[in-house]
Amino acid sequence: MDDYIEINRRNWNDRAAIHVKDEAGGYRVQAFLDGADNLHDIEHAEIGDVKGLRIAHLQCHFGIDTLCLARRGASCVGLDFSPVAIAAARDLQARTGLDAQFVEGNVYDARKLISGDFDMVYVTWGAIGWLPDIRRWAKVVSALLKPGGRLYLLEGHPSLMTLDEKTAELRPAYDWRTPEDRPLVMDEETTYTGDTAKLAHTTTMEWLHPLSDVVNAAIGAGLRIDALNEHELLAWQFAPLMVPVEGRRRMWKLPDGFPRLPLAFSLMATKS
Repeated sequence: MDDYIEINRRNWNDRAAIHVKDEAGGYRVQAFLDGADNLHDIEHAEIGDVKGLRIAHLQCHFGIDTLCLARRGASCVGLDFSPVAIAAARDLQARTGLDAQFVEGNVYDARKLISGDFDMVYVTWGAIGWLPDIRRWAKVVSALLKPGGRLYLLEGHPSLMTLDEKTAELRPAYDWRTPEDRPLVMDEETTYTGDTAKLAHTTTMEWLHPLSDVVNAAIGAGLRIDALNEHELLAWQFAPLMVPVEGRRRMWKLPDGFPRLPLAFSLMATKS
């Protein structure tokens, strides 16, 4: 299990190279460079005004959301473990001149790698599932925040992630909680954006964290829970049966007639 970081890093290096080319348009890279704000509607509605805030964006991938926060007036530091992603993020920052810097490293080492305290720690869309220890993650978040600073976490719903997306009826396929020492080993030839390029490193190791574990980890790290919201929209097409939401930026939902399920959740918490 000790090699999970390197296994996942190789996979995410491949993904980053594909995503920054953005042939399928899922990341709207050119639109961003032309001045567009790429944040989805959920986070747009929930994070509020970030002008003047110092924000740490953990597991920032190639930094496009980090730079969108900077475009809104925040001073940002993005961290990711993929050198390919960080190189792409630094290139985008240089091309835009926005107030952001990017640090390569393991999220569990964030407090050692990033100096200063933050008004907000920002974590969204497909981040914590790559981490075996959610309690340790929450302690890192708390250590980065100044007193009164806020965590904003937006993720795919853990109940959705227990389902087999390849089945038409979304049958249950995975236990609701993944033991730290027994990760889910996945193998996918392509990435989630619709790009057809094949990944050279197809294996990943992942974990499912129940809502109760996430909430209790935040509380245990000294964070006060301000809000826990569940959403019927998702930022990627989790399953082939999902359909795009008309009038919503890059959001997906279950088709009409399918039982309604929570597809995402957001957690807002404040450091005491």
